[in-house]
Amino acid sequence: MQKMDKLEINNLTLGELQGILQQDQIPRFRAAQIFRWIHKNGVNNPWEMTNIPQTLKNYINERFYFTVLELVTKQVSRDGTVKYLFRLNDGCTIESVLIPEQTRVTICVSSQVGCAMGCTFCATGSAGFERDLTAGEISRQIELISAESDGITNVVFMGMGEPLHNYRSVLRAVEIMNCSEGMNLGLRRFTISTCGIVPRIYQLADENDQIGLAVSLHAADDAKRKSIMPIAGRYSLAELMAVCRYYCDQTKRRITFEYALIQGFNNGLSDAKALVELLAGLNCHVNLIPINPVQVQYKRPRQHVTREFMNYLVQHQIPASIRRERGTDIDAACGQLKQATREDLNEDS
Repeated sequence: MQKMDKLEINNLTLGELQGILQQDQIPRFRAAQIFRWIHKNGVNNPWEMTNIPQTLKNYINERFYFTVLELVTKQVSRDGTVKYLFRLNDGCTIESVLIPEQTRVTICVSSQVGCAMGCTFCATGSAGFERDLTAGEISRQIELISAESDGITNVVFMGMGEPLHNYRSVLRAVEIMNCSEGMNLGLRRFTISTCGIVPRIYQLADENDQIGLAVSLHAADDAKRKSIMPIAGRYSLAELMAVCRYYCDQTKRRITFEYALIQGFNNGLSDAKALVELLAGLNCHVNLIPINPVQVQYKRPRQHVTREFMNYLVQHQIPASIRRERGTDIDAACGQLKQATREDLNEDS
């Protein structure tokens, strides 16, 4: 059997693996054993699976291939944040981040190689979009990073890419990570961040009411939002707010709105007033993020300006907080993840 005929075994849910084995006249219980080896123990070849027979190891080797993420570099921030650069099977690269805190440990994973959204404040889209990640490549990030840090409490799809543009693979990865035979991560531990793909938010609300949702807003009027987020030219704020209200009604969950504060652009009193009006009555929380440095050098407001903006929201019944800066010194903060260039890889080799 040629490799092109093989299936990516990491990409299969337990039910799919059971079905394939059953079709090939292999007992279903073997699927759970194999699944545990891959997604709980991190094994990436059949020869390390000590409780299965040699004939089954040979079958796995002939029928499937494994998702391999090669760790190229690992950077540790002064605040304890860790950034990982992984090389995929085809040579593409992605970045993932581990964020340890006192009460939680979060893994920020990528869903695509690059990004097609083109938000001007984000480094990921600067090199364009290459391809979607498979569910196996997404889940493998979580497994490899989890092996280095016990007690993972949260997984956020806030790395490279627009998760809702790779909807099926992201939801498949969540199913794999949620499986009791694997990492057994509860659905409420996952949060998907989106720049506002309206049809997919409706779909998520209808299909899964457990996964959290974070929406990148960054401006409270269409003209400003379009100037920094091309997606706003496709879906207006009215359409976005309608689907956000639908999501809250359908799931009974709170939405987080990400709002990157840019000096002289969206941080004035008029912006705060517009944001209060836009979000009035919505079950939400606003996460204020002083803009992080990227290729386009936007400036962040002074700390007192950021705090005044937050206070105005809170005083007008819009829950808000200022996100604690993490990993900026290693380009691991919001909007700073990117693909490695050939020069980067040569420096690291």
